[in-house]
Amino acid sequence: MSDKVLDVHEKPTAGKWLTLSLQHMFAMFGATILVPQLVGLSPAIALLTSGIATIIFILVTRFQVPAYLGSSFAFIIPIQVATASGGIGSAMIGSMFVALVYAIVSLLIWKTGYRWIMKLLPPIVVGPVIMVIGLALAPTAVGMASTIQVDGEPVYNLLHFSAALVTLAAAIICIMFFKGVISLMPILIGIVVGYLYSAAIGILDFSKVLKAKWFEIPEMLIPGIDYEFVVTPTLLFIMVPIAIVTISEHIGHQLVLGRIVDRNYIENPGLNRSLLGDGLGTLISGLIGGPPKTTYGENIGVLAITRVYSIYVIIGAAVFAILFSFLGKVMAIIATIPTAVLGGISILLFGIIASSGLRMLVDHKVDFGNQRNLVISSVILVIGIGGATIKFSETFEIEGMALAAIVGVLLNLLLPGKAEEKLTDETE
Repeated sequence: MSDKVLDVHEKPTAGKWLTLSLQHMFAMFGATILVPQLVGLSPAIALLTSGIATIIFILVTRFQVPAYLGSSFAFIIPIQVATASGGIGSAMIGSMFVALVYAIVSLLIWKTGYRWIMKLLPPIVVGPVIMVIGLALAPTAVGMASTIQVDGEPVYNLLHFSAALVTLAAAIICIMFFKGVISLMPILIGIVVGYLYSAAIGILDFSKVLKAKWFEIPEMLIPGIDYEFVVTPTLLFIMVPIAIVTISEHIGHQLVLGRIVDRNYIENPGLNRSLLGDGLGTLISGLIGGPPKTTYGENIGVLAITRVYSIYVIIGAAVFAILFSFLGKVMAIIATIPTAVLGGISILLFGIIASSGLRMLVDHKVDFGNQRNLVISSVILVIGIGGATIKFSETFEIEGMALAAIVGVLLNLLLPGKAEEKLTDETE
């Protein structure tokens, strides 16, 4: 692009490097730490693994793709379900098998090309499944925003709900009335404003901050030490089908990023390399107790606005994330964020996820006058949001989002009248 400030392989000056990298870290910070707090993992380990995964991704893609990897929202419900059925270790094992799927798909693309995966995952499948991710989480967001736990039971609390509403309002104002980088950080700014409001109304507990150390190693979960490595069919079917969604998301991000920096990342370094980098990041994250990873749209947005595409800036952001994860006081402050504040930001965030699925259908002009499209989307939405389950035995079942993704792919393959659809217009 002729108006770029720094190209992919250009180095900024030391001062600009510092500020630009911090900007990228803060752009992803709010979303990356929200996921572990929703699924019972350590925010510190999420930050650590996001930095490590990003560096791995950059190495695998030969320093050509300036993308940042953060915690994936697609796996929130699968991790919660896997944890409920077999402990948090089950979720980590499932994450590793998701990484294996990435590796297999990467190998297939390397050997056969990428066009087949575009046909396997058309917008009529991917759009509704993305909508399920957001809509299935809606009750969680509202519950977090409006209730507190009393004797183990959720009880409505207006004071806490007010904190959620202030948080939500701050994030909406950032999106609607600000330009530039501020508009790309509504999650972080919303959390900060909600946190300050919570302090003003007296619902914060700083006791853990006072006790926390300045330097503290993130809480890791190591297979064979912190949990037993046991694989069950149910575990695989809870987690692995979600790769359908995240691979689609990955392809979309690579295409958008390629447009911004004026490169074809699907062909060079190749979709096989970028998927492998994403998968390896998720694998390493799962091995030490972090959530699955995905390329972050927030950071792609920062690239578009600043027109600074330098890979060195992204590496700097990854290094900052790793360093922050060892600051015990900072992580303790994060742990004091009220559930209501997280609920308020989740109302917006989960809604945006659902709306992005709808936007995919609109952008690709999916015709709902076509009965085939109507059937596929309807079945995916109801199975996913309704939490439908197929039980094969006491230890083997497929449910909710995973079942919706599988059914969607099968319906698309089996129903007659299939049109030549692409995930994007730019696959050719």
